[in-house]
Amino acid sequence: MRRREFVGLLGAATTWPKIAWGQISGKRPVVGWLWFTESDLAKRYLRLLLDGMRDLGNLEGRDFEMVYRSAENYPERLPNAAAELVELHPDIIVAPATIQAVAAKKATDTIPIVVPVLADPIALGFASSDARPGGNVTGIAPYVKGLPAKQLELAREIVRGARRIGLLDDINDPKSHPQRVEIEAAGQALEIQIVTVEVRRATDIAAAYDRLATEGVEAVIVAQSNMLVVSRKETADAAAKNKLPTVYGYREHVQAGGLISYGINLDWCFHRAASYVDKILKGAKPGELPIEFPTKIEMSINLKTAKALGLEIPPTLLVRADEVIE
Repeated sequence: MRRREFVGLLGAATTWPKIAWGQISGKRPVVGWLWFTESDLAKRYLRLLLDGMRDLGNLEGRDFEMVYRSAENYPERLPNAAAELVELHPDIIVAPATIQAVAAKKATDTIPIVVPVLADPIALGFASSDARPGGNVTGIAPYVKGLPAKQLELAREIVRGARRIGLLDDINDPKSHPQRVEIEAAGQALEIQIVTVEVRRATDIAAAYDRLATEGVEAVIVAQSNMLVVSRKETADAAAKNKLPTVYGYREHVQAGGLISYGINLDWCFHRAASYVDKILKGAKPGELPIEFPTKIEMSINLKTAKALGLEIPPTLLVRADEVIE
C-alpha cells in the first residue's frame, strides 16, 4: 500500500476492508502494524513511525510496504488480529504497545516484533535481559520504575493533605499491573488509602469515576494504558463531571482536557522505534538489539482544567512544567 493511498484512508472510514490491508507486492520487505483501534491518536503514532523511517532513508512504497490488522478496540479480538497479521508473512511486526505485543508474541516466535511502548519485557518473558533480549521482541520501554510513586506525590501536591486517592486501573493491559503494585505500596508507606477501580474498556470509565466520587477520593491517578490513552476524552470528561483532580502518565490526556501529566513523551517513542525497524530490515536480529529506556520525563499542566476544578496550581509545579496549556 502506497503512502498516498494510506493517507487517503486515514480520512475515510475508521474500519477498512481487510483485502485493502493485505495487498503485498512481494518485491519489497513488509512491515505489519497491529492496531488496538484505528483512533486518531493511533494514526498519529503511525505517522511518527513512518516519519522516522523516512528520516532514515526508507520510504513506504519504495523501500517497504505496510499491512494492517485491528482489534477494533476490543482486547479479546487482539489474538485473532495478530494471527491474521502473521498469516500475511510480514518481515517485521510493529506492536505499538504491550497489550498488542503479548498477542503478537503468542502468534509468532520467529517474526521480529518491535514495540515502541514496551513494559516489563523480562517479567512477561519477552527478553532474557534488557541489554540482550535474546528472542524476537525488542523496542522501547517507557515504563520507569518509581514514576507511579512520583505521580502519587504529585497528586498530593495538587490536593494538599489528601489521604484518600483513587486509581483507575485497566486490568486488560499488562503494563498497568506493575504501576498498581507500586502505587499501592507507596500509598501504604505514606499512610494514604488507595481506592482502586478496575476498567476493561472505554464504556466503563464514566461509571468508574462515579464510583470513585462515591468512595470519597480527593484525587485520582490514571494508569498508563493503551485503552485509557486512546479514551483520553472520556477520562477527562468523567473527571470533570465528578470534579476530581486527576494525574496521568501521558501528556495526551492533558491535551484532551485532563489536569496534569508526568511521564514519557510517546511521540518520541514511536519516532525512535523506526530505528529498530530500519536495523532489522538491514539484517539485525531483534534479540541482539538492546531495549531502550527514555531518559526524559515531562510534565504537562492544563490551567483551564485547573480553573474549572477551582484549583490553584502551586508555582513550584508551574516552573517545573514542560508544557502549560492555557
